[in-house]
Amino acid sequence: MSLAFAPNRRRKIVLGAVTVLLHLAVLDWFSAQVGRPRGESVRREAPLVVAELVETPATPPPQPLPLPLRPALEPPPLPRLPPEPVEVDEAGQGAAAGPGSGDGAQAAAPDAAAGVLAAGQGSAPTAAADVQSSQAAAQAQPAAEPAPPKPAPEARHYKVDLPPAAEIQLDVARTDANGTQWSGDSQLSWTITPTSYKIRVEAGITVVFAHVNLLTVTSEGTVGEEGFMPTLMTEKRRGRSMTATHFNRKVGRLSFSASEATYPLVWGAQDKASVPLQLAAIARGDPQQLSGNIDILVGEDRDASVFSFVVLGQEQIDTGMGRIATWHLTRPPKPGSYNSRLDLWLAPDYGWVPVQIRNLEASGAVTTQTANKIVMKNSGS
Repeated sequence: MSLAFAPNRRRKIVLGAVTVLLHLAVLDWFSAQVGRPRGESVRREAPLVVAELVETPATPPPQPLPLPLRPALEPPPLPRLPPEPVEVDEAGQGAAAGPGSGDGAQAAAPDAAAGVLAAGQGSAPTAAADVQSSQAAAQAQPAAEPAPPKPAPEARHYKVDLPPAAEIQLDVARTDANGTQWSGDSQLSWTITPTSYKIRVEAGITVVFAHVNLLTVTSEGTVGEEGFMPTLMTEKRRGRSMTATHFNRKVGRLSFSASEATYPLVWGAQDKASVPLQLAAIARGDPQQLSGNIDILVGEDRDASVFSFVVLGQEQIDTGMGRIATWHLTRPPKPGSYNSRLDLWLAPDYGWVPVQIRNLEASGAVTTQTANKIVMKNSGS
């Protein structure tokens, strides 16, 4: 028996020793892994990775999808209007000259005189380029028909009472845009009969000890329900030709000797000399009419425009006749028509006639006329 079990016993001993050795090896490996950071063995065995930064080209912004092309539409042709004839005033406004020279006064003072009673040039100035383009267009169009008359504005009707014949003498003080000051005098006189009237305006300045007449404006016509109804106005400035403005009552047309512009006559249309007295007639007719805009079509030497007056209020002003209570009316600049401002002060105690007039030009020049004497006349003289 002992001999039979000897080999099996040795085999078991060998297997048991091998098993023990294997367990010892596993325990040794496990104890080596305890306390080691997680993933160290993995990192140790992981291959080395080298990173290199490479500049990536900027990605272009996305392009919008092309829209379907549409055929270009040509605008309809504009109607051609016949050009209006334009005249250039070669004399211009003239530069101001210092006192002491008659020619210098002639160059500087037409604008000073233009402010007398009627607000000077009412039309907006025309640029030389516009004049040349208008003349070129006129030459390019053969046998163009004359321009139709400009449409007349709707006129407001007023109750009027004409002021009796009188003569107003006024002191004139002017300051040019460059600060040059002038002094002079003006005179507004008018006569009235039951069917007609005549108005005369004269203005001048004092140069050293001499008086130089610079402007003479006359207006004549009929009188009626409209008030003053001009038929002819003439204007003569020193150094310039006389101009005439025609109010043709038979055909109802307003025309000018200095231009080819024409207007249909409207109710109450006036000229530069008569408009201040027409305002007096409106106030005399009913002072309540001095409200809102007082619109009057006024013909000047070359053109016409609607003067829009508003009442600023009642004021006391100093004059050569003392302190006078007045109503202050103003005509602000009107884009496209006139660039100057006209102010008038009407005196109720003197028949609502103007006792002060001020014209502020776009250049900054100011002309102020203030009454120093009012003389009543006999009607019809």
